[in-house]
Amino acid sequence: MTTAVQSVDRALSLLELIAKDPEGTRLSDLARAAGLAPSTTHRLLMALEQRGFAQADAATGRWHIGRRAHTVGAAWGTARTLLAPAMPYLRRLRDATRETANLGVIEDGHVITVAQAESREIMRAISTPGGGTPIFCSGMGKAIVATWDDSQIDQLIDLYGLTAATARSLTARAAVHREIARIRTEGTALDDEEYVIGLRCVAAAIMGPEGEAVAALSVSGLAARMTPDKVTRCAHLVSKMAEEMSGQMRL
Repeated sequence: MTTAVQSVDRALSLLELIAKDPEGTRLSDLARAAGLAPSTTHRLLMALEQRGFAQADAATGRWHIGRRAHTVGAAWGTARTLLAPAMPYLRRLRDATRETANLGVIEDGHVITVAQAESREIMRAISTPGGGTPIFCSGMGKAIVATWDDSQIDQLIDLYGLTAATARSLTARAAVHREIARIRTEGTALDDEEYVIGLRCVAAAIMGPEGEAVAALSVSGLAARMTPDKVTRCAHLVSKMAEEMSGQMRL
């Protein structure tokens, strides 16, 4: 086992040990359980803490699962729950529009594409599943956060900022709120070459059983094909299928 792989394996083992005790675990106990030297354990825990997967309670010296671990776990749970029922909708969207259909969830300031039905066109838009896009550069991201309160959106901007991927990206708070207001009125969100020049995407939120947006459906394609008329047609289809899927989730 290479040194790098061994370090990853040991760090994940520590994460599993931390997760077993909701009251938190001391470094010495983690080192003993993992069969590692305390110095090695400390180094690995610091790396996990830096990435948000573990956190230490300064008052007790105990280690707990970090927010990032919860976020990743929640994203996996959401993706797993949605994946099977989403695929027929993604294929229907792809066949109806001849463009790539996507399913995405929000994770730590990004939209993660968790499933996709690729367009059969030779030139097509593909966002590799597992890849992340800044929320406000993404149609799916904007569709989801448009269901949030304005104060929550401001907190998101305060936490992650506004990343410019292209000259068309939203980089001002006021512009974000204008765009969110438009999405709330029209029901769908648009990425108008805001992440990649030459690509457009139209998206709608999928609502969970508790009335919260848990994911988004989208259609993405080359801007040359995604004309205003086609965007309107795609928006209607995406909205309809997102609504159908939301209804299915409430069953």
